[in-house]
Amino acid sequence: MATPAPWAERQPEPEPSAEQIFERARAREESLSRMLMLYAGTGLVFMLLPGTFLGVWNLIRISSRQVAGTVSPAWLQAHGHAQIFGWIGSFILGIGFHSLPKLRRLKPFALWPVWTCWGLWTAGVALRWTVNVYPWQWRDLLPLSAALEVAAFLIFFRTVSGHQPVQGQGQPLEAWVKAILTASCGLLLALLFNLGATLYLAARGSSPAFPAGLDQRFLPLETWGFLVPFIWGFSARWLPVFLGLRPPRSRALLGALLLNSAGVAAALAGWAKPATVLALAGALLGATAVQVLGAAERPAKIRGVHASFPVFVRLAYAWMIVAGALGVWAAVTPHAAGIWGASRHALTVGFVAAMVFSVGQRILPAFSGMRLLFSPRLMFTCLGSLNLGCLLRVTSEILAYQDYAGWAWRCLPVSAFLELAAVTLFAVNLGLSFASPPTGANPQPVPLENRT
Repeated sequence: MATPAPWAERQPEPEPSAEQIFERARAREESLSRMLMLYAGTGLVFMLLPGTFLGVWNLIRISSRQVAGTVSPAWLQAHGHAQIFGWIGSFILGIGFHSLPKLRRLKPFALWPVWTCWGLWTAGVALRWTVNVYPWQWRDLLPLSAALEVAAFLIFFRTVSGHQPVQGQGQPLEAWVKAILTASCGLLLALLFNLGATLYLAARGSSPAFPAGLDQRFLPLETWGFLVPFIWGFSARWLPVFLGLRPPRSRALLGALLLNSAGVAAALAGWAKPATVLALAGALLGATAVQVLGAAERPAKIRGVHASFPVFVRLAYAWMIVAGALGVWAAVTPHAAGIWGASRHALTVGFVAAMVFSVGQRILPAFSGMRLLFSPRLMFTCLGSLNLGCLLRVTSEILAYQDYAGWAWRCLPVSAFLELAAVTLFAVNLGLSFASPPTGANPQPVPLENRT
């Protein structure tokens, strides 16, 4: 029998069957679910070990000496960096990648940008924490950690920016998308600011800790400039579905973003009073725009989570307004270290952490292979402990640091252990949820917009 010539025209490959198409789609979905669980699990590790445990240790040392400023600034900044970038940043990157429809059209081995981003981001945040706590060769390693974080974000941004929706081309962007874009710009600016500051410290600094003046400019950028707009955007996208709220007010949300951005710019310029007033005005308008504090027009979707879920989301937005009001108070009060600290804690724990604990336990198990939350009761206990600890911390920090009441120093460790219990329960509940099998024997890939 004659052998066909090598240059002979090849026969076209047969079209894949429906079963093959389904199996490939399921394999891609399982790969993305594992990716999201990896990012979320990494965030939980940063939240518990470098973040919360170090924060509790710092607070115990401060309260035992009853003097603010007795803990190394490098340790305080290591705690904050692990919480904001290691925990919340990892969650945002994982959810952002998982939300891209185009990744569901790629083969699992073509997801190398996702894994590369995770490796660079995790290495950068871990290196930053290590260098702040153990300042070995910090002049070389501190800028390296910042550069790794910038590189990871650029990979994420390049991947996300290449996504173009199939429908709605030529239509103006929705307000929630503009909020996410604003937050992404805030994150990039925070990372570039961090890189520039670490290069400056490596050249002229005496320790890996940011000086007080530099840190006071960096904190508003990474909180109000990055975290707050992200939560507003996700709230406008998901809360009308989850809580049965009225549609968000687009113009009000854009106005809130402008006020908030102006406040961050004023803080970067060192204008504390205008910055805090603008932040409070933006917080009030942002809550109004999302309509989270108003009456719902439909029943909330609480299947699989605790029935108190809508209450804790609204309480989180109330904490955001409290944080803004405390910031204004601190700006007009001399020697207001305790009020500034209470304002930051109300924002980062009362608002940001409470929103992540509430919405995260609602969406992350579902996104990770259509799993169910392990225990709604643990969710309630976690959120109750977090809010109680935050209330005790905010009030006792003002009373103790401002020398209003000496007994308040003894309340600070109690608040720390309440919040430690909350984050531990959150991590346990999510970890057990990820370890549980998906609902159904052969779960089909579900579009993001239907995962409610």
